[in-house]
Amino acid sequence: GEASVPFFSISGSEFVEMFVGMGAYKVRDLFRQAKEKAPCIVFIDEIDAIGKKRDGQIGGNDEREQTLNQLLTEMDGFEGNNGVIILAATNRPESLDPALTRPGRFDRRVPVELPDLKGREDILRVHAKKIKHADDIDYEKIARMASGASGAELANIINEAALRAVRDKRSYATENDLEESIEVVIAGYQKKNAILTDKEKWTVAYHEIGHALVAAKQTNSAPVQKITIIPRTSGALGYTMQVEEGNHYLMTREELENKIATLTGGRAAEEIVFNTSSTGASNDIEQATKIARSMITRYGMSKDFDMVAMETVQNQYLGGDTSLACSTQTQAQIDEQVVALVRRQHEKAAQILMENRTKLDELAKFIYNKETITGEEFMEILNG
Repeated sequence: GEASVPFFSISGSEFVEMFVGMGAYKVRDLFRQAKEKAPCIVFIDEIDAIGKKRDGQIGGNDEREQTLNQLLTEMDGFEGNNGVIILAATNRPESLDPALTRPGRFDRRVPVELPDLKGREDILRVHAKKIKHADDIDYEKIARMASGASGAELANIINEAALRAVRDKRSYATENDLEESIEVVIAGYQKKNAILTDKEKWTVAYHEIGHALVAAKQTNSAPVQKITIIPRTSGALGYTMQVEEGNHYLMTREELENKIATLTGGRAAEEIVFNTSSTGASNDIEQATKIARSMITRYGMSKDFDMVAMETVQNQYLGGDTSLACSTQTQAQIDEQVVALVRRQHEKAAQILMENRTKLDELAKFIYNKETITGEEFMEILNG
């Protein structure tokens, strides 16, 4: 690698053995080899397998504790670890024993978060070197479309683009292949054998245009990139893709409310046009409720609760579960405010659609016939 020194890589689970003393022996052997090869780097992946907090109870996992104690002893450098750099990785840093993270041991924490816009572009370029591709690919555009993607997902996008080119009997991947690959990663493959009834297809068409139209008529909403009513293997019968212009680290109350309104726009369109509702809005309802609850319990955007944290996240690195830190009575008040907030935005979305009913019908008919339209086509009709 770049350091030009030996690299020792081992998983924390490899230290865990059924025979007493084997874990500690493996730790001693690892550090013995590292000292012999110094200068070098030792990397322990999933260190929480051996580094969990000790509870002090008799009859616990003695083998794991012996392994952890041996690791602590080796790291303290009683025999000198000059030239040996020790790195470790975990998705659960809060579960590690305090003795492992005190100064002199693993005292420097480097959070590895999802890549930003520039990071996604760089990662895409690195993986694109492994395949044949067109020279005119706009990687910045692809990176914007892949907002929130991890490094592994970006690698998968490039791989899917190459496979798509092969299926089409082409010798290289194009920008269109990459765009379709993003949709595959987000929503799955197209279900070309899924035949919707005429009524279902019209429902999906109005539903998706409802999302896009509400988003376009609000300020501070991400531009619409693409709308499709082709079913996907993820179970989605269609979706509307919005793409931020750049990195977005903070969101205001108005932006969050607009996002809820956009999510309810699909259901609102169904109610206005068909005077009924379908099961197609289940994921929209879930996301809208989650945003509304976070606004009230975590972001301090409620007048009644002010800047009081009603909810805490157990594990931010894994997008972990949340828990309410309030009384049963307060929880009931929170539920009431969540319902009221979502209802207000639902009513706002319905009002926007009723004021633009002609465009709603025109756009729904257009996507019904084309099945997939770009953001440019959508805006051209909307502003025409």
